Amino acid sequence: MIFSPLTLPGAYVIDLERQDDERGFFARSWDRSEFEAHGLNPRIEQCSVSFNRRRGTLRGMHYQAAPHEEAKLVRCTAGAVYDVIVDLRPSAPTLTRWEAVELTAHNHRMLYVPEGVAHGFLTLVDDTEVSYQISEAYRPELGRGIRWNDPAFEIAWPERVLVISARDASFPDFKPARVDASTGR
Repeated sequence: MIFSPLTLPGAYVIDLERQDDERGFFARSWDRSEFEAHGLNPRIEQCSVSFNRRRGTLRGMHYQAAPHEEAKLVRCTAGAVYDVIVDLRPSAPTLTRWEAVELTAHNHRMLYVPEGVAHGFLTLVDDTEVSYQISEAYRPELGRGIRWNDPAFEIAWPERVLVISARDASFPDFKPARVDASTGR
């Protein structure tokens, strides 16, 4: 696997190292020791899939609150998505910054989303499926989100949002937590 760091600390695009032959290719898509060597959380507690019928479907921007923040490894297994992450870590120098990566079934790329970073995507084609490996079990009482069009982030979505859940559309405006300079918390 090829780990390419993004500008948000701890976030990576992961490309497969393919072994091609006449049958197609073979590649590892997860390896505990490689994740640990890059300082990434290798725990997998839950795996999930989302299927999206229509192009222009937005899911996000989601995260899970302390003490059960999630790290995620995200891959598009059918179709294509514009995958976005937003840094919500109060002590991070990149607080409120966002970054986007196009994940497709064709490019086989994965996105590692560290704890404290919100995640969401916009489908670029019909019948898109996204697979997640998640470090923590989902806890509804700790599920949180930020609005996809919140002016605090100014995310540049490449297409119009046509389908979104009422919950995702109604997250309140973002208000960053205060950080105590002496403790970093």
